Amino acid sequence: MHIIFDVLHLYYLPQYLPVAKELTQRGCSIEFVFYHSTHDTVIKEVIATEALNAHWVNGQQEATNLYLEKQADWVVLANSYPHLDQVHQVSKTVQLGHGIGPKSSYYKKSDTPTTVRFVEGAYRTQRFQEMYPDDTFIDVGFAKLDPIINGENVGFDLGSLGLDPNKPTIAYAPTFYPSSLELFPKHWPASFADYNILIKPHYFSVSKPKYSKHKKLLEHWATFDNVYLAKVSDYCLTRFLSSADILISDASSALFEFAALNKPVIWCDFLKLRWGYRGVFSYRFKRRMDEDYGEYASIAAHAAKYRDVKSLVDSHVANPEQLAHVRLSLSEKLAGKLDGKASLRIADYLLSH
Repeated sequence: MHIIFDVLHLYYLPQYLPVAKELTQRGCSIEFVFYHSTHDTVIKEVIATEALNAHWVNGQQEATNLYLEKQADWVVLANSYPHLDQVHQVSKTVQLGHGIGPKSSYYKKSDTPTTVRFVEGAYRTQRFQEMYPDDTFIDVGFAKLDPIINGENVGFDLGSLGLDPNKPTIAYAPTFYPSSLELFPKHWPASFADYNILIKPHYFSVSKPKYSKHKKLLEHWATFDNVYLAKVSDYCLTRFLSSADILISDASSALFEFAALNKPVIWCDFLKLRWGYRGVFSYRFKRRMDEDYGEYASIAAHAAKYRDVKSLVDSHVANPEQLAHVRLSLSEKLAGKLDGKASLRIADYLLSH
């Protein structure tokens, strides 16, 4: 069987690789399609490190032309795709999302249906089926977490990063919008001198010119001795999830992925909103978030302001079992079955259809 993975953004890879590995072991021919960007050099290094059979394109129309030429059995996509009608002339398609966050776009990505969409858990599968009754949704779980659940050594060697392995480790993983990043003080790492800090910003915060303020702050924080700032080549969030004792985040998928591993999370409720999302326009923010946003909120300790963060971190590192019962009760709803076999279920479906 011939399967192609569409890598529009590098951060799609951590969801793809466990599945590609399983399919390769079963004798499938696997290819990856990457899109030229400002980070071509980094992506080429990743391709070499992972030994990927890769092709390059300059946009989605060029990718479509490649898919029409290749005529693979399946083309795997992480997001909506504008040329599905063309691709479906020669291949079946999959939507395999890269995150499980609280944004409404998670559901809207199915407005244009792929042949099948793989979903995390029975609740979301049922909700999709009610929204799109004529389309196909299969509950498989969340493949990105398989390597951690299966005990693979995917974390960092903290010492090699210049950090102290004897200190507890914080991961700070803000999303790009709406984000808490610009509301963290310029010198905040100094207040957390007793912790290692792994900062994993969203790819857009370091790659898109409109978020240049994010990049400037991030580079300043990286100058502190207890901080490691992710490089563009650190595309794999699972390394941060595996290495950290506690996560600080906002409306990010990382928050739910970390909580699904039953580790404590501090959820920053203070967000830098554009003027068009404030005041009388606050409905735009609410529309951007999923209807379950409020229920999901109980999975973490909440910091209303930055000044609340330090005491919450201290408390939950000292007593990580706080909120464990909530994390465990919501993990199935958020990520589906956490048995390390999501990739196997995906491979089973693709090979049998």
